Amino acid sequence: MAVQTILKYPHPLLKKLARSVVRLDDEIKALLQDLLDTMEAGPGSVGVAAPQIGVGLRVCVVDVSKSRHGKDNNHGRLLMVNPEIVERSGCAVMREGCMSVPDYTGDVERATEITVRFLDGQSEEQREIQASGFEAVAIQHEMDHLDGILFLDRVVSIATGLFRRKNYR
Repeated sequence: MAVQTILKYPHPLLKKLARSVVRLDDEIKALLQDLLDTMEAGPGSVGVAAPQIGVGLRVCVVDVSKSRHGKDNNHGRLLMVNPEIVERSGCAVMREGCMSVPDYTGDVERATEITVRFLDGQSEEQREIQASGFEAVAIQHEMDHLDGILFLDRVVSIATGLFRRKNYR
């Protein structure tokens, strides 16, 4: 498929609530491939959500297996359609960045363990996984995009928890 252009903040589509996918058809499978291609092309990217490429559907991809933070604790490449968090626990503050906000990073408080249920875009089966650590943070970050929420909306302190990125890798 193709690498898509990432919408940048303050694009209004980034703040819209995404619609649920009704049927996993060829169009959704093509969207998933576009998201994978875009994630893999992004510098240091571990996930992309459909709204970031201008598609208002509840679809995202996450893969932290190549990141130094997630390489030892992950479920590999996740293609998630209509994901929902059914359980969360723990709490930690981690530095986050986003391709839609390329000039900043920020300290964000997130659950450290989650159980997420989703339609698997590869097998077309309902899956439920337990994720922890960096993978749990990445999933929550991408799912926020589906609800029109950016990490900027969750920064623990705008005064002390938002940082200008020196270079984007």
